[in-house]
Amino acid sequence: MFNKNTGIIILAAGRGKRLGCADIPKVLCELKGRPIASYILEELERGEIEKNKICLVVGFQKEKVMEAFGDGYIYAMQEELSGTAHAAKIGEEELPEDFDNFLILNGDDSAFYRFESFAGFVSKHAKSGNDITLLTCEKDDAQGLGRVIRDGSGKVIAIREKENMMPGDENIKEISTGSFCFRREWFNKIYPSLQPIKGLGEYGLPSFVEKALEIGAKFEAIKLENPDEWFGINTLEQLAEAELKKFTP
Repeated sequence: MFNKNTGIIILAAGRGKRLGCADIPKVLCELKGRPIASYILEELERGEIEKNKICLVVGFQKEKVMEAFGDGYIYAMQEELSGTAHAAKIGEEELPEDFDNFLILNGDDSAFYRFESFAGFVSKHAKSGNDITLLTCEKDDAQGLGRVIRDGSGKVIAIREKENMMPGDENIKEISTGSFCFRREWFNKIYPSLQPIKGLGEYGLPSFVEKALEIGAKFEAIKLENPDEWFGINTLEQLAEAELKKFTP
């Protein structure tokens, strides 16, 4: 069962340039004849999550996203695409005040999740009393993805993005899915201290992990049991592969 004290934020503001649909939002690019983000919304509906607990952070051509997914959801507008942490903050501000925790999902890589998987993830976060929990998975082909670095005891000591990888990191198969669960109070306490990503000027969610490790916050990385449930769709090749993985129209 999904933790009732947890809201959901779906990041849906990006453009689909690399998928050959630059004139529409990325979450509306089609996978098996349907918008990519429709699959995660369908799973949430299957899990009986009420629409008024779900916030979609929209940006580019927001009207098209709102028209595609309809009324009932909370829609938050990211005027400038200033990174995933910035988008999460915009979404958090629109969630009902009575949620102590919230789950963040990316609308463009959540098409294969099963409701039971992220419901279990949220439950573990809440029961452990974590400030921040990251969902990870193991991929045989992790090229271009951020790696989860653990010490000999299994404790996470870093999340290293592809730009900052060190010798040997390429052999690590555990990657960050980009899905997080936050204790809301901690998120709002830490957000003002985040620094923009060098060279980009954007504020990224991985910065929260860096902060958590730096100050000793209660942080946990939970591995997705079925790695096939996470599939990043960032290129036409990945979209074609996703088409093969999706058997239902």
